[in-house]
Amino acid sequence: MKISNQLMFERGAQQMSNAQNKLAQLQAQLSLGKQVVNPSDAPDKAASILRLNSVMARQASYQASLNNVKTRLDAEETALTSATDLLIRLKEVTVQAANDTLGPDGRQALATEMQALREQLLSLANSQDSGGNYLFAGSRVREPAFARDASGYPAYQGDQTRMQVSIGDQRSLAINRTGTDAFVSVPRTIDGETTGIGFFQSVDELIAGVRSSNQQVMQRGLGELDSLLQGVTQAQALVGSDQAALEHQTGVIDATVLNLKTTLSGVQDLDYASAITTMNQQMLSLEAAQSSFAKISQLNLFNFLK
Repeated sequence: MKISNQLMFERGAQQMSNAQNKLAQLQAQLSLGKQVVNPSDAPDKAASILRLNSVMARQASYQASLNNVKTRLDAEETALTSATDLLIRLKEVTVQAANDTLGPDGRQALATEMQALREQLLSLANSQDSGGNYLFAGSRVREPAFARDASGYPAYQGDQTRMQVSIGDQRSLAINRTGTDAFVSVPRTIDGETTGIGFFQSVDELIAGVRSSNQQVMQRGLGELDSLLQGVTQAQALVGSDQAALEHQTGVIDATVLNLKTTLSGVQDLDYASAITTMNQQMLSLEAAQSSFAKISQLNLFNFLK
């Protein structure tokens, strides 16, 4: 191998360039707080970081879905709880109205209260979420769940669709309850045939019976109120069951995200103490290389020949 001044200059310049590149890389790592600045620095770690970030993004999507479902379930629970209270009050008023000692004027006053309770029930059945979507309309969320039909009674106008959202890997949950699941129809036998009577038709006919002091209609209405109340409370229990499942899944997702963040931190985050120590060593190496090069560059090969 031929040794020349040019070779020594090239070797010295290469050593200083390598030292400067390593120092620049350490400074970039320290400024970002990351072990991997460019994928080419550590392809295996870069691939792991990309995969972990992708999994975390999916978990974040599940968390957003869980929050949306929770908000909707809370709104359903509030509506159904209020509906239960109204039906209980409606039954209490009906019992008073069915008392034989009460006169027509007294029943008219009670019917007025019952009508107000009925209007509140209809408002709850047509509850909307923060986005203006009707809670109990199935997939027809932009239309009121209950509206007057040809008979003049509020009837269910939604559909029976239960919309599902993903809340985990291979895990989904329904985000809605149909109006007929909560505000149920009641069976009624007419001329030997049993037919379903809508929730609000039953309530309206009961109020009309109180206004007309029709004991038969009031007694029938009392029995039907029990069925209406049972339907609402059952829907309320199902909401509670969904909320429990939601809470459990939220805990699972939170634990998964925590594990992913811990793993990602181990792969991605920089050990500042170690990096600063290495940078100081690298700076000393660079200074030594520069000092040596400065001295060597002042010499030529004749100085070494004796």
